[in-house]
Amino acid sequence: MDASRLICEVVKSPRRDEMYLYLDKAQGMAPVPQALRERFGPPIAVMTLLLRADRPLARVDVVKVMTAIRDQGFYLQMPPAKDPEMLDLFTPRGE
Repeated sequence: MDASRLICEVVKSPRRDEMYLYLDKAQGMAPVPQALRERFGPPIAVMTLLLRADRPLARVDVVKVMTAIRDQGFYLQMPPAKDPEMLDLFTPRGE
């Protein structure tokens, strides 16, 4: 396949909100280390994407994702950092 494109399977973790693995569709979970598999939990399929360097992703750099998948077989997207100012909006007054 063309180096500028990659068919990618995105799966989410049932154990941690907003944690995703981007995988080469042809390889699946095979390249993911056992320790990460255990921590990630049974993968839940989210979508299949055709990644292209000229088409951005919402929260991650598509070129970094494609490079990681080609180099190690997967890309792990961690949940975004919590913004302390946003947390203050949901804290009851007086606490």
